[in-house]
Amino acid sequence: MAPRSEQWPPYVRFAPWLLIVGGLVWNSLDPADYWGDPLLAAAAVLTGALLTLRDTLAVGVANVTGILVLAVRDGSIGTQDGYLELVNTAFAALLGVWVNRVVARHGERLAQVRSVAEAAQRAVLPEPPARVGRLSVAACYRAAQTEALIGGDAYALQETPYGVRVLIADVRGKGLQAVSAVSVLLGAFREDAHRAPDLAALADGLERALTRESTLLAEEVRLEGFITALLVEFPPGEDVMRTLDCGHPGPYLLGGPEAVRRLDAADPGLPLGMGSLGVARPAPETRPFPPGCTLLLVTDGVTEARDAAGEFYDPLPALGPLGPFDGPQEAVDALVADVERWTGGPRDDDMAVLAVTCREAD
Repeated sequence: MAPRSEQWPPYVRFAPWLLIVGGLVWNSLDPADYWGDPLLAAAAVLTGALLTLRDTLAVGVANVTGILVLAVRDGSIGTQDGYLELVNTAFAALLGVWVNRVVARHGERLAQVRSVAEAAQRAVLPEPPARVGRLSVAACYRAAQTEALIGGDAYALQETPYGVRVLIADVRGKGLQAVSAVSVLLGAFREDAHRAPDLAALADGLERALTRESTLLAEEVRLEGFITALLVEFPPGEDVMRTLDCGHPGPYLLGGPEAVRRLDAADPGLPLGMGSLGVARPAPETRPFPPGCTLLLVTDGVTEARDAAGEFYDPLPALGPLGPFDGPQEAVDALVADVERWTGGPRDDDMAVLAVTCREAD
């Protein structure tokens, strides 16, 4: 965990010293009432809460030394008032050290929790391989909450006898319930991707897995829960891709005749988890995917990101000026940075981005 002094703007480091100077000057001008003492105490506690132990000790020593010098100058050293003033100043310095230790212990516990969450994220949502056959791959995940590392978005890539199959999904909701649904979804995808003969059968397998899991949930959660998903298949030896949309935002194709193109489904299907409605699933769509093109898959944490005025982010006009890209990692990094610039602060939803680039045959 980085020192706390590196997490704050530079002026925070100087604020306690300004309080010390102000407190000592005030006491020197009116030594009888010690009006500057609250400033000295504030400097000690502020340093303990925000800066390092070394800074806290330095501020405490400066406080005590300054009061001692004033006591000698005013002739109060050796008197009851002088002793009380020194004791009060030393107590404030010790209080600052105590606050510093309490905050440091809390920070260590938080770092341990974050390390466990990071390990859990790697287990549930591992990084996809950088290269699978002719495909180069890159991904990025950002949780909505800055202190959280896991949320309700998911992606996966699996090499199968039918080609490379890709999933990107967005679970309704956040928190542990969403993480549980993500775990079930990814486990089912890794298993069924090898057995399902086509994307429709794969989607049906994911639906069945989620239906089995939903029987363990409360009725309200079961009725309102669903997962938007996009399935993509890259058949071996062919410059095409097959997509099946289950209520998810369409992907973006970078390269080709148009610099950027959004591939919306002709017949978007219902999200996963809503199969009980009895609506037939649409057939997968086949599109060209020649070498040099990049397919960019996103969740609604990208398409529904808002700026300060409440306007939604639209990757279609934004991606053109950001390119051209040398590979999938550059496309992902540019998009994520542009979304963060657009929002200018915390987002309301998790954000997942997955990019796949088709390379020339070796």
